[in-house]
Amino acid sequence: MGSPKKNENKGFFAAMTSGFSMFGSAMSSRSVDGLPPSNEGVEVINPEGGKEDAEEEAQKGRWKDEERDSYWKMMQKYIGSDITSMVTLPVVIFEPMTMLQKMAEILEYSHLLDQADECEDPYVRLVYASSWAISVYFAFQRTWKPFNPILGETYEMANYGGISFLSEQVSHHPPMSAGHAENEHFTYDIVSKLKTKLLGNSVDVYPVGRTRVTLKKAGVVLDLVPPPTKIHNLIFGRTWVDSPGEMIMTNLTTGDKVVLYFQPCGWFGSGRYEVDGYVYSAAEEPKIMMTGKWNEKMSYQPCDAEGEPLPGTELKEVWHLADVPKNDKFQYTHFAHKINSFDTAPAKLLASDSRLRPDRYALEQGDLSKAGAEKHSLEERQRAEKRTREAKGQKFTPRWFDLTDEITSTPWGDIEVYQYNGKYTEHRDTAGSSSSASNETDLKSIEFNPWQYGNISTE
Repeated sequence: MGSPKKNENKGFFAAMTSGFSMFGSAMSSRSVDGLPPSNEGVEVINPEGGKEDAEEEAQKGRWKDEERDSYWKMMQKYIGSDITSMVTLPVVIFEPMTMLQKMAEILEYSHLLDQADECEDPYVRLVYASSWAISVYFAFQRTWKPFNPILGETYEMANYGGISFLSEQVSHHPPMSAGHAENEHFTYDIVSKLKTKLLGNSVDVYPVGRTRVTLKKAGVVLDLVPPPTKIHNLIFGRTWVDSPGEMIMTNLTTGDKVVLYFQPCGWFGSGRYEVDGYVYSAAEEPKIMMTGKWNEKMSYQPCDAEGEPLPGTELKEVWHLADVPKNDKFQYTHFAHKINSFDTAPAKLLASDSRLRPDRYALEQGDLSKAGAEKHSLEERQRAEKRTREAKGQKFTPRWFDLTDEITSTPWGDIEVYQYNGKYTEHRDTAGSSSSASNETDLKSIEFNPWQYGNISTE
């Protein structure tokens, strides 16, 4: 299925996808001159597309000169490799959040899914649902790396707008996470296995995963395939994130779909943040056009078979960014702070919950030395636990998610599907409201222990 016919003299999105093939050459990038010889040839890209001298631009990163050079020398041997599982990364590039928590960030604007479920128009329903999928990209532009979860680690959000969310680290090599959220309008299920490729001063991130949303009242199932992401200026220059490419959301029940194009950042920042596309019927006829910026808002308008706005209609805003904190150290939204807060935790918190990680908490408190030491200690405990399991011929399986026989294909590889098994709902209901951890102080005092929850069996 292609996009509507393009004509340079006609069409609301006449040049919607122009420039994709020129992404590499259209960026304002320079090699770093004047730095140590080992840095020669490294491109530094200004996200605003300015003309600053490359060496001056390179000094705007988060690294001190001595740290930058030593880290660059270490990373050179990994160029071309998948660095998803690397555990030697310095804690200075991390944010006080794990990947399990980051999976929950897409729920900030979950009211859009509520509206999609209530919507009678099947095409406008996809407008709401796809805008929900776009809304998380403002949070995803953060340049800090979340912590890799420990095998068996969990994260639960229980007190947010009637939504319950649970995620679990289901595999260590390769790193895989599974999550399930639910309220009266929808269920959201995700299995995530990121694939990366280090290119030197940048890294490509491919979202090998499966995301499914079931709208309960509407009785439809939606499948989401997000675009890849590129992280620029890892070591030299100001680190920034772009997601050039195509997002597709398909109504698996009816065959209708949304195809949205995330424009790449061009010369002088042109095109950055812009998203344009169409809602198509199952017969591949455009019904609604969508346009906006993933860091501001999205709007839509009914269109004809040529993709032109219907006479007498106008653009309507469907989503806009909520207020965000000013000068936040980690570029967090208010919702991101809620995710880390015990305000969104259940009274009966699992000891495997990400909030309890000592390295995450130390980083949140600004103690980088302690955060690094705690991170190293957790990684060593994880290796020791694996050696013990292997010596005993035992196998780890997740507790809250079951491996199915389903294999899902993505543009970047296949992924095994883990499905929420409902056991945590039973555990929560039988636990009731009674708990020795009755307040935030008590919850913080729980010792982080992801190793006690997995199901261990003899192979």
